[in-house]
Amino acid sequence: MIVQAQSQLHTIRDLLRFAVSQFSKAGLHFGHGSANAYDEAAYLILKTLYLPLDQLEPFLDARVTDSERKQVLEMIERRVTDRIPAAYLIHEAWLGDFSFYVDERVIIPRSFIAELLQTQLSPWITEPDHVTAALDLCTGSGCLAILMAHAFENVQIDAADISTQALAVALKNVQDYRLEQRIDLIESDLFSALHGKRYDLIISNPPYVNAESMLELPQEYRHEPENALASGLDGLDATCQILQQAARHLTDDGILVVEIGHNRAELEQTYPKVPFTWLETSSGDEFVFLLQREQLPRS
Repeated sequence: MIVQAQSQLHTIRDLLRFAVSQFSKAGLHFGHGSANAYDEAAYLILKTLYLPLDQLEPFLDARVTDSERKQVLEMIERRVTDRIPAAYLIHEAWLGDFSFYVDERVIIPRSFIAELLQTQLSPWITEPDHVTAALDLCTGSGCLAILMAHAFENVQIDAADISTQALAVALKNVQDYRLEQRIDLIESDLFSALHGKRYDLIISNPPYVNAESMLELPQEYRHEPENALASGLDGLDATCQILQQAARHLTDDGILVVEIGHNRAELEQTYPKVPFTWLETSSGDEFVFLLQREQLPRS
């Protein structure tokens, strides 16, 4: 169908309408930067044609060349047939105003912690200039480490991940933002390679998908590294390890910020005596918790 349509699509408007129809007909899942078929189609087309993402309207009736039309239709075909998220097709994902290189070695960046860094974790951090050492645990593409470097101008950051492949992607992003002097990439299974290191701030968006949800994931998510998603039967394996080990890696006034998906009830049941502070995000207050060092369970 997509190949047959090639000779009948002449403008960007034609391609956009066709892409939206194909995405809707295929029942694609959107959760990697776009919320619906229209936004995903517009993003994919504009990026493929090297057009500015915020200026679709002026180009809608522009005619495309044969080679441009072929390139766009190939992208649409791969999105529909292989269910590859647009971010992997384009090799770009956005968090706020920051763009990052991504491929299938890392999960596509999406984190409520990015929102919280925009306000420098206020009111929990009252003097941002005094944050001089920080850790991004399970850094993946390095996106949160990079946002943290922009949020706290005096901070030196360790960005740790168990995956050497993920760290290769993170290195590209760190170099793209010219932050090699402020962000150190470390291969580490959680805290295992961070002996003796202590930080004013630790953030983490670890694996947190439970076993039942892993079985039900849409096909789009199955292109992402499984070890960056799955975290045991209840989704809390990585989070529990972080809670048990974080105190020894925080300064006396240090804080820990962790994203846990939809696992708030399970976490509070597992740690009924831990006074979690749940941070308000654009989707509510059940996805990210904050703890001060003295509030952490001791191993």
